[in-house]
Parts: sequence; structure tokens; C-alpha cells
Amino acid sequence: MIKSMTSFGRARKTVGGKDITVELKSVNNRFFDCSVKLPRSFSFLEEKIKPYLQANSISRGKVDVFITIDVIDSPVPDICIDEGYAEAYIKALRELGEKFDLKDDISIMRVAQNHDIFVVRKSEEDTEKEWADLCTVLDEAIPGFLAGREREGANIERDLSTKVENIKSLVGKIEELSKNDVEDYRTKLEGKLRDMLADNRIVFDESRILTECAIFADKVAIDEELVRLSSHFDGFYDILASGEPAGRKLDFLIQEMNRETNTIGSKCQNSSIAKIVVDIKCEIEKIREQIQNIE
Repeated sequence: MIKSMTSFGRARKTVGGKDITVELKSVNNRFFDCSVKLPRSFSFLEEKIKPYLQANSISRGKVDVFITIDVIDSPVPDICIDEGYAEAYIKALRELGEKFDLKDDISIMRVAQNHDIFVVRKSEEDTEKEWADLCTVLDEAIPGFLAGREREGANIERDLSTKVENIKSLVGKIEELSKNDVEDYRTKLEGKLRDMLADNRIVFDESRILTECAIFADKVAIDEELVRLSSHFDGFYDILASGEPAGRKLDFLIQEMNRETNTIGSKCQNSSIAKIVVDIKCEIEKIREQIQNIE
């Protein structure tokens, strides 16, 4: 089953003395691009989240992870000052006062209102516990997120299958119309060539005319293109059934289908076939747009 790149998942749970909420949102992207927002005091967890999501079958899309952590009950933490940040912050406040002629009422309590000044130091043991607590909530948010991708993916798969079947039907019409095209083209070409040579009183070699007409007529044959298109239909369904991320493979396959269709359009001498080629290209373009939503 294919998966959409668009989805949403959410979970909230109280664990380890913390009220943790996790939200996952994703939209289309050529690659896996993960953005994580969580409280600064827990920023050390950010580097673990991206590989954790990838390990849980999220391989493509722009994924935004929003995490809120409210500490309810915890041991007395080791709180330190981020001196570099505090110095820059106080300097910025003073520049603000000077530029706009504001009263300088900078105090400890006013500066302390910016919680980013403080850093909570955690031991390695605490770090692992914090990560384990967060994973408990992530593990509840991810299944709903993946289920949303699968539901949307199922809808996309049905739509793509319908469009491919439409193209197969159109190709069938081309096959029927093209059965006598090569022979008709050879006959017309031979007739025109004979008339031209006769009008100019040129003596010609009968076998040479037949050979040259056959060579030129063969150039408008589209049998090979039709066979390759049929093989691409089989490849399309094989990709859908593989259970692997299908977006990039399908995108490449659609390019090949479009190439074969263009070749048929450039070769055909039949106006009815030319109209069908336009219809096929329209369906292919719709498929190409829809594939951009697939993981």
C-alpha cells in the first residue's frame, strides 16, 4: 500500500512527572525534512527525534514535530545561567532603552522573566530517562500519524489505478487504429513516388522503390512503443504492490510513459491516433501531479 506524505498525529500523556504533548504534521517534500520544536530545557532531545521517526517508517515529507513538556513533579534540578545568552540579552535591553529613550529599570526579576537565560543541567542517566518518557508519547502519536498517511494513500492509489486503466483503454484504441497504418502509409508513399518519377520520365528500379518505401513506412510503426507502454503498466502495479516507498519510482515510471507517448505522437500519421495521444498525455499529467503527494 502506498502512503501519502500529508498527515497529522497527536498524543498527550503524563509520564515521569511531566505532562507531555506531541503533535506530528507533514506535507509534501522531495526528501525527508524534519523540524522539531520543543522547550529549550529539553533541546538535548532534538537530535534523537529525527532518526527515531525514520526508524518508524517515516521516510519522506516535510515533517514538523511540536512538543510541549510541562513539569509537574520532579527532583530538584541543577539550574545554571547561560552567561553568554544573558550578557547578550541585557546588552540588547540597554540598547533598546538608549535608542528609544526608555527608563532603565533593568532588574534581576525583569531579566529572569526570560526563561531562556537558565539552563537545566541533567546527568546522562536523567537524559536517558527524559528520552524514554518522550518515546512513550511519541509511540502513541506515530501510529495515528502513519494511519492517516495510509488512509490518504489508499485514496490516491484508487485514483491512480483509475487513471492508469483509462490510459490502458486509450492505448487499446491506438493499437486497433494502428493495425493497418504502416501498410496504408507504404501504399500511399509508393503511389506518390511512382507518380513523381513518371511525371519526370525517370526510369526506376522496381525493387529499389519497394525497399525504400518499406524502410520509410517502418519509421512510422509504433509497435515497440505500444509494447513498452504495456510493460510500464505492469511495472506501475508492481510498484504499488511492493509495500515500499513508491513516490520516486512512480515519478520515474511516469516520465518513461510520457516519453513513449510523445514518440507515438511524433510517429503517427493518423489524426484519430493524434487525438488519443493528447488524451493520454492529459491523464499522465494528472498522475504526475498526484504522485507528488506520495511518500
